[in-house]
Amino acid sequence: MAVIHSRYRKLFRNTVILGMGTFGSKLLVFFLLPLYTAYLTPEMYSTADLISQLSNLLIPLACLGITDGVFRFAMDRERDRREVFTTGLFILLAGAVVFALLSPVLLLSETFGEYVLLIVCYVLAANAHSLCALYLRALDRTTLFAAQGILNTALNILLNVIFLIPLHMGVLGYVLSVVLADTATTLFLFVYARLYREIRPSLFRWGTVRALLAYSIPMIPTAVFWWITSVSDRYLVNSICGGTVNGLYSAAYKIPTLLTLLCSVFIGAWQLSAVKDSEARGERIDFFSRVFLGFQGLMFLACSGLVAFSQIGTRLLFAESYAEAWTYIPVLLIATVFSSLVTYLGSVYFVAKKSVLSFLTAMLGAAVNVLLNLLLIPSYGAQGAAIATLVSYFVVYLFRAIDTRRHLPFRQYPLRVAVNTLLVGAQTVAMLYRMPGWVWIQVAAVALVALINVKPLLSTVLQRLRGRRGTAE
Repeated sequence: MAVIHSRYRKLFRNTVILGMGTFGSKLLVFFLLPLYTAYLTPEMYSTADLISQLSNLLIPLACLGITDGVFRFAMDRERDRREVFTTGLFILLAGAVVFALLSPVLLLSETFGEYVLLIVCYVLAANAHSLCALYLRALDRTTLFAAQGILNTALNILLNVIFLIPLHMGVLGYVLSVVLADTATTLFLFVYARLYREIRPSLFRWGTVRALLAYSIPMIPTAVFWWITSVSDRYLVNSICGGTVNGLYSAAYKIPTLLTLLCSVFIGAWQLSAVKDSEARGERIDFFSRVFLGFQGLMFLACSGLVAFSQIGTRLLFAESYAEAWTYIPVLLIATVFSSLVTYLGSVYFVAKKSVLSFLTAMLGAAVNVLLNLLLIPSYGAQGAAIATLVSYFVVYLFRAIDTRRHLPFRQYPLRVAVNTLLVGAQTVAMLYRMPGWVWIQVAAVALVALINVKPLLSTVLQRLRGRRGTAE
């Protein structure tokens, strides 16, 4: 019993620590939106966003997805963590060399040709930072992991202000600030956390290489497919509707980023608990069920509030030239909720090391997304892209909800999810179509979502903190 209570307290503690480091720091970047939209035109913002998103696609390709493998295998108590880190670093360096040699291919692109060197630096710096940060997280050094996140964000903000305001570096300054922040944070971790002591060339093992790659390589197409689902629509919008519309659409994505951050904070702590706090199958099912109840409630509650806030938030955070961006936000928010639920269900695959299943479900989402984008964007513009994103995440959610029960049949509360979805859906339709009394519909929807979710959410948290077991609803 004491072990069970300790497990929940540990999950809560790690979530708070990671929240301070990840959500708190990224929230500061969120409030830089007035700066970005003031000093970057919608077309410039579109170009900067496309560069960043292309780099994010290339990140797992350049390192063979090894950062995720190091994170997962370093959490295994029976493995030599230094062996995992050393082997992962060698694979990362080998991938970096190959990527640098192949990078001239990007010169063929009109959009990215002049930014090839910047993209290469972005990818390599991000991979080095990710390897070091995820290794610390695997070691359960959550406080230091959170601190380095704050440092990285602070550097990014400082460099953004310098590059955009006095130096007027535009797109180059926007992207370069990320590169330099990642590089500086990586150097900090190597020195302060003494990660150089973890590197032991004598511990390099070909067997570990095979084990890491067997896990990581399926994660590469998985990452690519998720990129297709979440990002490819911006390239299609840019191609079909133009850079100005895509700039608005890209800016609209920044509001749902708050939900993404909320999810990433929790999932970061959750993965540690789900893997390290192993127990009997029945207790693990109960653990997954209780946590899912609170998690889905939190995501829908935050979504409902942000949908109501979307138009006002756009006026407060964006320059006047971005005013129309708010119309894409409500649909993208609901899409982000289902993306978060998909991520939670993916933790079942993560614990079981079933990376192939993550790959297959991601491929399904990408296929649905591309098909719907091609069908909807020509007729409905960027709103069609938002709808395509929502439907694709919803399809993957349904598939994973069914499939994960073969591996861990925890309770997923489908009725709660359905009711929450209907409420935020009605809220979105009322706002977009300006239905009679739409303001009161917003108020009623937020109140109902809160009524459905706040009590079980608070009950679960308080019971765990007080050490009472209770029974999940």
